[in-house]
Amino acid sequence: MKDDDDVVEIAPSGVVQPVGQRASLRLQGRTGPFHILPSPPDLVVLRRAENARTCLLSGEIKSAGALCDLFMFVAHVAWRGEFIVQEESSTRSIFFDEGHVVGARSNVVKERLGEVLYRYGVLTREQVTTCGDVTADGRGLRFGEVAVKLGLLTRETLFGLMSRQTEEIFYGTLLAHSGTFHFLEGYDEAQLSSRQKLSVSTLVREGIRRMHETRYFRARIPSELHIPMRVAGHAPPENDPNGVYEAIDGERPVHEICRCVGAGEFDVSRALFQLVQSGHVSIRPPRMAPKEMVLVYNDAIALILRELDAMDEGDAVRAQLAKFMSQSAGASLVAAIGGPADDGTLDPAKVATHLEKEGGGAAQNDKLTTWLHEFASYALFLARPHLRRLEQSQANGKPRLSLRVNTILEPLSSHLKQTAKEP
Repeated sequence: MKDDDDVVEIAPSGVVQPVGQRASLRLQGRTGPFHILPSPPDLVVLRRAENARTCLLSGEIKSAGALCDLFMFVAHVAWRGEFIVQEESSTRSIFFDEGHVVGARSNVVKERLGEVLYRYGVLTREQVTTCGDVTADGRGLRFGEVAVKLGLLTRETLFGLMSRQTEEIFYGTLLAHSGTFHFLEGYDEAQLSSRQKLSVSTLVREGIRRMHETRYFRARIPSELHIPMRVAGHAPPENDPNGVYEAIDGERPVHEICRCVGAGEFDVSRALFQLVQSGHVSIRPPRMAPKEMVLVYNDAIALILRELDAMDEGDAVRAQLAKFMSQSAGASLVAAIGGPADDGTLDPAKVATHLEKEGGGAAQNDKLTTWLHEFASYALFLARPHLRRLEQSQANGKPRLSLRVNTILEPLSSHLKQTAKEP
């Protein structure tokens, strides 16, 4: 967005006029009369004229963890109210009462109750969708109520996981590194989907520890999509927190292991970090889906043939590449999808469908990576004599095509290197 997208202009007459689209949308969402409160010259503070809660704290966030002291202060003075933290695309609310956190609310997708229940392995994706459809039918039922009514979990299990959800929202709030915060006095009890009673000091201590430890974890486990692998030649560890080592099969990414063991990403990452440190486990990058692999190949082959077509050499290379494909280990795949298009590209959807018919899985994906890399490498080999003459005649400093193609193929090359390291 433009820098002035949230700017409003106050004319000498006092008329307020939005300058940017974002400013206009924010004002449209606040129609009606407001009181303008006393404030410093660089701030304008407005409060709705009727039924507005008192704002006891307000300010801007400049770094992650900046809210720790404010949370402790609110707990110390035992205020009852809603602590709202707003970032560019997220809004979280922490509800306080008598020095405790009693509930939380968030519009962040992974912090919604359905997603929490899914990530902890309590519900399947289909069950989450079913419950979501029921809550959206206008009967006013909440997600947890629906899950219990459908017999998908007990009320006791639900209550415990709603506490986990509150904790996850609290920790996510601590990580906010920009945005604004407001503590509004009081709240309607109906805003709480369940009333918890969590120690603020315990939550803050745990949140700070998570912030520090996560920096170390991310160095070894960059994301929940990365895949842990057991290292050959190592006996199982004597201690296996949460059964994480047992859940490692070389196929499941971190988020699937969380579902298997019923633990959060932080706890699983900590256990994996310890297993990596002890040499029992290695971490490999996320496996590319077949469609993603084909798209990488398509970018490379289209670039090669486009350059050759400009020299009237494309058809000859197409014919040689087609012969190579028909005699390669990937001949059945090429035949099943009807061969490449005129620009050399393969249909990603057809490739994925063919692999599914062949049984799918990691082995099929590894074969596909090998075939695509071989096809592109052979096309580049065929093109080199023609391209060398072109590059020698050019003096525009443009990077050599082979370098550009190799850069495009890097995801496939990295996959092959990682596969070669696996037992």
